[in-house]
Amino acid sequence: MKIILAAAFTILSIAPAFAELPNPYQPPQRRWATMPDGTPWGTSAGVEIGPKGEIWAIDRCAGTSCDGSSRAAVHIIDPKTGKASHSIGAKLFATPHGLHVDKDGNVWVTDAAISKDKKIGQQVIKLSPDGKILMRLGVAGVSGGGPTHFHDPGDVVTAPNGDIFVADGHGTVAPDLPPDTITRIIKFTPDGKFIKAWGSLGSGKSQFRNPHALAFDSQGRLFVADRVNGRIQIFDPDGKWLTEYHAFNHPSGLYIDRHDTLYASDYNSEGQKGIYIGSAKTGKLKYFVPDDQAGEGIVAGPDGTLYEGTPTGITRFLKKP
Repeated sequence: MKIILAAAFTILSIAPAFAELPNPYQPPQRRWATMPDGTPWGTSAGVEIGPKGEIWAIDRCAGTSCDGSSRAAVHIIDPKTGKASHSIGAKLFATPHGLHVDKDGNVWVTDAAISKDKKIGQQVIKLSPDGKILMRLGVAGVSGGGPTHFHDPGDVVTAPNGDIFVADGHGTVAPDLPPDTITRIIKFTPDGKFIKAWGSLGSGKSQFRNPHALAFDSQGRLFVADRVNGRIQIFDPDGKWLTEYHAFNHPSGLYIDRHDTLYASDYNSEGQKGIYIGSAKTGKLKYFVPDDQAGEGIVAGPDGTLYEGTPTGITRFLKKP
C-alpha cells in the first residue's frame, strides 16, 4: 500500500509541474497537411527538416500502413498551405516509421514491420531527394539480429562525419518479453558497413525498452528516446553512456535545433501528453505544449513553428504573437 501511495503521489506531484510551465504556442492545427488531390493524411511517425529548411514528413499511404499501396510515403510539405508539394518512396515500405534528412538533403527511412508477402520491411533505406535508392541496410522482409538484420528499426540518424546510427527494437513494449529480445543501437560507417552495436532489454544504463528516436546535439552527443523507460539516454559516438534525462517524460520524438534546444513529443505520459521543450545541455525544461494526440515525430521550423507526426496526420503549432 505504501508503494502504491508513493507512486500515486509522484505522478500527481509531477503533473502540476508540467502545467505550470509556460506555453508559447497557439492551439494545435490538427490534420493540417493534405495531399494535392485532397486525400487526407494517414498515420505519421516521422517529421524532419531539410538543409534548406524544407519540411519532410511520412504519410502511411493515407492509412496506417503502406503494405500493398502504390502511394508515395514521404513528402515535402508547403509550410504555408500544408499541401504535399513533392513526394517519393512509393512501393518501398510496409510501415515507414523513422525519418531523417541528412546534411546533403538525402532522405533516410526506417521500415519497422514486414509486408504480408514478406518482400519488404525491416530495412533502413536511403533515398536521394528525387527518390532514387542510394543504400539499403538490413534484409528485406526478414527480422533478426547481428550485423546484417534489424528487429523493427524505429529511427535513423547520421552523425556530422556521416556515420549512421539506427535505433533497433521498436516492438519492445510488452512487460513480459524474453530477456534476449533484440533492442539496441547500431552504428555503421557512412557507406553502410557495420561498426558496432550496444544495448539490451532492460532499464539499466545502456539498456532500452522501445528506443524510439535519435538526435545529435552540437557537442556530437547521441540522444536516444528510451520511450517505455521514460527517459532520454545520452551517449558519445562510440556508445559510451554519458548521462540520462528524465524531465521529458516518455519521449517518442526528438529534435535538437542549432541552439541546443531540445524538443520531445510525449506519446504515453502518465500525466498529460504534450511537447516538452528544454535544454539539451542541461536537461532542464523551459516550456510545455499540451497535446492529447499521442504525437511521435517532432521538428521545429526555422521560424519556430512546430510540426508533429501523429496517428491522425500532421499537426502544426504556430507561436503566439
